[in-house]
Amino acid sequence: MAAYRPPRIPASEITPQPIYLNRRNFLGAATLAGAAMLGGAQAAAAALAVVPSRYKVDEKLTPQKDVTTYNNFYEFGLDKGDPAALSGDFKPRPWTIAVDGMVGKPGTFDIDQLIKDFPIEERVYRMRCVEAWSMVIPWNGFPLAALLDKVEPLGSAKYVAFETVVRPEEMPGQGGYFQSLSWPYIEGLRLDEARHPLTLLAVGLYGETLPNQNGAPIRLVVPWKYGFKGIKSIVRITLTDQQPKNTWQVTNPQEYGFYANVNPEVDHPRWSQATERRIGEGGFFSSGGRRPTLPFNGYADEVASLYAGMDLRANY
Repeated sequence: MAAYRPPRIPASEITPQPIYLNRRNFLGAATLAGAAMLGGAQAAAAALAVVPSRYKVDEKLTPQKDVTTYNNFYEFGLDKGDPAALSGDFKPRPWTIAVDGMVGKPGTFDIDQLIKDFPIEERVYRMRCVEAWSMVIPWNGFPLAALLDKVEPLGSAKYVAFETVVRPEEMPGQGGYFQSLSWPYIEGLRLDEARHPLTLLAVGLYGETLPNQNGAPIRLVVPWKYGFKGIKSIVRITLTDQQPKNTWQVTNPQEYGFYANVNPEVDHPRWSQATERRIGEGGFFSSGGRRPTLPFNGYADEVASLYAGMDLRANY
């Protein structure tokens, strides 16, 4: 008997069609019909020892249920509900991260040892998806700069590249007949962006270990950039002197670029970025559920200086 899979929320109820269908039409409008349904329960979330942080926003938190059931993680499927429904067989332990490239002390680090080595902070950040929806999430993690300091970047290093895990036997979006993206998922930052105090390696949310569907066991959070920059389930970090590509830039270079800074004055080629729909507030087409998009997602005071003199219209 086939394993039970929770029913999908109809696409028309979870994302406005001008956004939801456009992005998925680019992926070929494929479904994961050939993927096997996964059984097994999610690993029980464990509480994290979290220290307070000054990084907070005075806004209502998005309900934990929404954060863990409404997200993009194409390694598990194209629909918003797929990551929660299809990630039960993913194994986030044991886990190591290789940090290499232009560093003085390359190494491979165990995730649980990193959690012991670095104080885990709770940071409440806005999260803005390129699809014009947003959340407010209490992440738990440590600054990426702390890990970079441990490996001692060379003076010639200018960029940081990231790579996610490839396990098609556990991640149905990476296997089967239909393919949505090329794997592994890759991302990149300038070194000064990576070392910025806001840039976080998250290992949990809401005081619990990171769920499989949200990027377990460790993911990147860069709150002033669109959410696709937040690569999940990281296995490799490489310092380099060459600007790395990212998966969406490779997949559709006409619409996605390297920086992807949140900018309400620069529309996506197929939809406006002037406003956003805050998940958990109002209906999908309700004016009460939409709000103006903030430059750099509200973090302009902290990060605008990183881009002095640059043409910020070229975010994509």
